[in-house]
Amino acid sequence: MSSANVLLLGAIAGLTIFLGLPIGRLRNPAPRLKAFLNATAIGVLVFLLWDVLSNGWQPVTDALNAAQHDKGTWLHFAGLAATFAGCLGVGLLGLVYYDRWMAARAGRRPRVSFGPGAAAVEEFTGRRAALGAVVLEPAQRLAFFIALGIGLHNFAEGLAIGQSAARNEISLALMLIIGFGLHNATEGFGIVAPLAAEGIRPSWGFLALMGLIGGGPTFFGTLIGQSFVNNAVFVAFLALAAGSILYVIVQLVHVAYRMGYKELLMWGLLVGLLAGFATDMMLAAAGV
Repeated sequence: MSSANVLLLGAIAGLTIFLGLPIGRLRNPAPRLKAFLNATAIGVLVFLLWDVLSNGWQPVTDALNAAQHDKGTWLHFAGLAATFAGCLGVGLLGLVYYDRWMAARAGRRPRVSFGPGAAAVEEFTGRRAALGAVVLEPAQRLAFFIALGIGLHNFAEGLAIGQSAARNEISLALMLIIGFGLHNATEGFGIVAPLAAEGIRPSWGFLALMGLIGGGPTFFGTLIGQSFVNNAVFVAFLALAAGSILYVIVQLVHVAYRMGYKELLMWGLLVGLLAGFATDMMLAAAGV
């Protein structure tokens, strides 16, 4: 298979995220539906957090085992561990301070009531913030953060696809493309869940932008992954993704409790988790 074909399939694997985005265009969704979509998004993101952390930490533990058995160096292990910890912190705290900066640009600092810097979406109700020349509603900002976290995660997935192709493991690369494509198809409604919860009907242009932010990095990860193999880069982007996903999960949980429907919250969590594990099992069944 040519490099161009691998790149094309890598792009398709990322852009399946667009399949779930049109849900955000539903007119006046019922409160229970909004609560269920929000809870399902949390479930999908919890699975992604587990998936990202486990895959990102694996090279670190491999480096530790290699150093213990004199097959590697302690310096290599320390470097990977520091990369993981540092990028996890940047992914988590970076969004906190970025959110504060956006709120300050709107003329008012967010009120902190859920922990250090953890401003929830309801704390910004009635206020807007600017993203460049675009003015965003609070729920749109949260959707942007979700898309950003998923995009970092998908960049790492693209790296895995590209590096498999670089090692001439074409069958592995193809199965990764299929599995990631199926998995990414569930992530679109995770992006639009905050919009549905706030009763905001996004424009097609906004949905297209969120889809490109969330799914486009798969293509660029595939492109870079075919050029070289580097564990530190792989770990860095997975840790960044984990931090940003964790931040978003906290925000969505606050939204869920504000909406009520505790039973639907648990059902949605279960459905989201099972959807994530189902796509993961497809990869496992294929021997990936």
